[in-house]
Amino acid sequence: MGGRRSAGILLQPGAIAPRVALRWPGVTPLSHRVLANGLVHHVLEWPCESATTTVLLLHGFMDAAGTWDLVAPALTQAGLRVLAPDLRGFGEGPRVPAGASYHFPDYVFDVADLVEVLLPAGAPLVVAGHSMGGTAATLYAGAFPERVTRLVVVEGAGPPDGSHAEGPDRLRHWIVQSRAIRPSADARARQSERPLASPEEALRRLVGRHPRVPVEVLRTRVGALARALPDGSLVWRADPLHRTPSPFPFLAGSIKAFARRVTCPVLFVSGGPLGWHPADEEDRIACFASLERVDLPDAGHMMHWTRPAELARAIAVFALAAPGGLTGAPGAMLNAPPHR
Repeated sequence: MGGRRSAGILLQPGAIAPRVALRWPGVTPLSHRVLANGLVHHVLEWPCESATTTVLLLHGFMDAAGTWDLVAPALTQAGLRVLAPDLRGFGEGPRVPAGASYHFPDYVFDVADLVEVLLPAGAPLVVAGHSMGGTAATLYAGAFPERVTRLVVVEGAGPPDGSHAEGPDRLRHWIVQSRAIRPSADARARQSERPLASPEEALRRLVGRHPRVPVEVLRTRVGALARALPDGSLVWRADPLHRTPSPFPFLAGSIKAFARRVTCPVLFVSGGPLGWHPADEEDRIACFASLERVDLPDAGHMMHWTRPAELARAIAVFALAAPGGLTGAPGAMLNAPPHR
């Protein structure tokens, strides 16, 4: 199907059929190309004709929009429209030009522009982010509180707290490592094509990174996280620049300041003791004025892969609750009847 331009948006719908589509007949995401913040972004959409509320799903570090495929169909069944972008430098997301890089303000700017293009002003919007995407979601909701109806943070309270003292070393290391990856445009291109011999090798790498995720689930992640080359080998879809450290330390005081600016209700979802929890996580999320919590105690950090049904249910119940309808009872949220 040919692309079309409309109100600043470049659309090239295409049928994408993840394996999960077999479990959710008729719910296959559309693939859009969207011009926002000067870059052409890739956005998956799971449409719902009856939906009045949109859920924007933001993936985590070294992840991609396509791996929300175990969560998004359940949200559409609950009556929600779902959008999931590949954040810049991941999946099929845009790569930055030589001399540029990837930092939290860039992700937030992209999200802000995508929202302006994809949703009319005042349209109900639930922003749900996992890990790095949860941090970006909090930054966006704090900077543009009028645009976010509800915020879901899935173990996305941010990296460990840093210090100003480490700033000079971090900046030096970032420059040194970035130079090693991209001494020239040609070298950067070669670096990004470092191949994996086969899908089986890609799967073995994923198993090594995520030993608690079932192998049969990881097998379905390979297509979203790696792409095939003509000779049958694969390369990871993430820009190798993501291997470099941030040039500045992450300061917990900053994420707290953004959290205090969030005016909408917030749901924090934990994967239990096997999840990712910075030492001061409780202090950070306590800065949200209106906070609900759900704990999936054996899910671990990648709960959108290990417990997708429970995560989807928690998001749907929270997203569709009437204002003031939740009072901090996580168990009740998971046991509540589904919204239609």
